[in-house]
Amino acid sequence: MTRTRDDTLEGVASRSVTTDRLETHYLESGGGTGSGGTASKHGGANSAPTVVFLHGNVSSSRFFEDILVSLPERYRAIAPDLRGYGDSETKSVDATNGLGDFGADLRALVSELDLETPFTLVGWSNGGGVAMRYAIDNPEAVDSLVLVNPLSPYGFGGTKGTDGTPCFDDFAGCGGGLGNDAFVGGLADRDRSEGGEASPRKILRTYYVAPSHTFDSEREESYLTGMLDTVTGEENYPGNATTSENWPGVAPGETGVNNAISPKYCSLEEITEIDPDEKPPVLWLRGDSDQIVSNESLFDVGTLGQMGQLPDWPGEDVFPPQPMVEQTRAVLEAYADAGGEFEEVVFGKTGHAPQIEVPGDFLNRLESVLSG
Repeated sequence: MTRTRDDTLEGVASRSVTTDRLETHYLESGGGTGSGGTASKHGGANSAPTVVFLHGNVSSSRFFEDILVSLPERYRAIAPDLRGYGDSETKSVDATNGLGDFGADLRALVSELDLETPFTLVGWSNGGGVAMRYAIDNPEAVDSLVLVNPLSPYGFGGTKGTDGTPCFDDFAGCGGGLGNDAFVGGLADRDRSEGGEASPRKILRTYYVAPSHTFDSEREESYLTGMLDTVTGEENYPGNATTSENWPGVAPGETGVNNAISPKYCSLEEITEIDPDEKPPVLWLRGDSDQIVSNESLFDVGTLGQMGQLPDWPGEDVFPPQPMVEQTRAVLEAYADAGGEFEEVVFGKTGHAPQIEVPGDFLNRLESVLSG
């Protein structure tokens, strides 16, 4: 059973609902109905402009809670926990569908809550990939698309060039077999300590934000809880793996999140094929100091091999760092050439979570989209 939270910030409601796919927990605010808003199938009609926020990997709706508090009351904001995260139900992720499980879960939630469409869809990191998948499959339901340091349209790891060419035919070098064992163990043990280079708290402080960012202590504990509420294992995070004769010896398996975002199954460049009349405008927000989604991500084995952190790296020609930012830009330029439009905004001295690091700037950009 899903849980509702009793520690939400004032103005945010914690709710859960059962759809035909998943028991989903979500946070809600606004809608012009007072604190927390209402869901129309669960409390009356609501025609307020709607914005849906999708969190990233090893996180939850908690990472958008402060934004839900700060949004003007006239907007209805919904932030669900994806399957296997936060307080939502745990179900296996079928990686062979790419991000299809998450997209279908969202579609079921939208239907159950009877959300007014089209709405603004905001996706952060892996949630950006889910948002792209949802827009590809349901373009008529998305009014605007806001991508925040999003997953590359070609997935995470294992590709090179702006066209997403696989480094190896079996997509070795990405997927569930490359999770950091100490980090995964820390999540499973709900480790809240400050020790260890791979402890969840250390990863939060070092990589989720720019090195210069200092957390408010109470909010840090909430974000850490959001990370620790990640279900670990072969069917969720990071997923299973297969052996490979190619470097570094592992290739994607068929279950789990990190396989779902591998280029073997994740294909989001299809966003360029949305009918021009249905292409939502895209706002691409990113931090200039992001170490997770970048052209030299410290979570990409190509980067680690180049740095000498992984032995037997086959070299720049075979397995360079994945140019994640350049790949996203190339696909969005093709999107514009095919009748869409996009704007890229870069936040200075900002890492992977601008909604936390520069919330004022983030809100200004988001409200410019919401206000049309």
